[in-house]
Amino acid sequence: MNRTLREHAEEIVRRSIAAVLPDEAVRRALAGHPFAGRVYLVAAGKAAWQMAHTAAGCLGSALTAGVVVTKYGHVKGEIPACTCYEAGHPVPDERSFSATRAALELVQRAGEGDTVLFLLSGGGSALFEKPLVSGEELQSITGQLLACGADIVEMNTVRKRLSAVKGGRFARLCAPAKVYAVVLSDIIGDPLDMIASGPACPDSSTCAQALEVVERYGLRLSDAAMDCLRRETPKQLDNVETCITGSVRQLCAAAAAACQELGYQPLVLTDRLCCEAREAGHFLASVLKSHEETRQPLAFIAGGETVVHLTGAGKGGRNQELALAAAPGIAGMANAALFSVGSDGTDGPTDAAGGYVDGDTQAELAAQGYSVPEVLSGNNAYPALRAVGGLLFTGPTGMNVNDVAVALVREKM
Repeated sequence: MNRTLREHAEEIVRRSIAAVLPDEAVRRALAGHPFAGRVYLVAAGKAAWQMAHTAAGCLGSALTAGVVVTKYGHVKGEIPACTCYEAGHPVPDERSFSATRAALELVQRAGEGDTVLFLLSGGGSALFEKPLVSGEELQSITGQLLACGADIVEMNTVRKRLSAVKGGRFARLCAPAKVYAVVLSDIIGDPLDMIASGPACPDSSTCAQALEVVERYGLRLSDAAMDCLRRETPKQLDNVETCITGSVRQLCAAAAAACQELGYQPLVLTDRLCCEAREAGHFLASVLKSHEETRQPLAFIAGGETVVHLTGAGKGGRNQELALAAAPGIAGMANAALFSVGSDGTDGPTDAAGGYVDGDTQAELAAQGYSVPEVLSGNNAYPALRAVGGLLFTGPTGMNVNDVAVALVREKM
């Protein structure tokens, strides 16, 4: 393992994530905003605790009460006037449902002239949910969507129609109170109605599109669920004001700035990466290989959200698969490394933020008895990368604005 490149990777990850943490973004969104009447806070998503903690500090005694629902392990302490819940992600569970019921009971107390401060971040689709089908079927459908390789827009087009709070329905339930939504975007292009399935946004997707997703991937739905897909969602809301703050664009810009400070010439290839994780890894490895003879340090940056088709029962995540897939392409390069991380600090159902590989990784894996194609086929990147020190850890960051992959190449010695 190249120690210098590994140290640079960890420094770039640290600086990139630090630059997009939601604290300051929430303060900016609340600064100068007029809050009339009573203020009720509802926060949902992986960044919910951190956003709510900051908002409560800004509002002080103006905050009447709040409900916060986030992923297991993401609550870091009590928040004044708020009740915090931890629930299932990426598949909703009974805690998701009970926390959402508590939020709906809270906003029923809001009347004319009051405000519901709605803090929304990635992961809200699973964490903030009142299903219109059984919880078991919703979990089954979510699992099918995750396993078939559907992208986040396709997933949310289906899920919002199976929910009493998604697709603008939550905002309707808040009426006559006004809703001020502060949103961290975790979807490429920031489509507001798709972030966490748009609980406080008019829905631009159609029933026909939802039915097309079911047919395209051969999803198994009950007759009751199919009926839900045929019911149209709200197309107009007059009680909502929204502020989008934080996105993968900012994450890529922060990564570029960190690379430049470390002496690399950065190039943001895209902030809309959307393909198979292993294909992204192959591509970035080919970029590095084509610049093997560079005379200056270069950094190639790609932000977005890749997908994984599950073909095995192993342990890993899309960022780990992306990195691992690049290992054969840069094998033997003493001056190159590639890493990919999720900004929320958790990659798939693991405690790692992502993975790191360099020119030595493939040989080190082979020495440990791992074959990269076999590991990828089994979706088992986590133990393979762990065996060669290729996992990157940040701990839960309290926010999610997609992923960033960085390919580094230095002058050849």
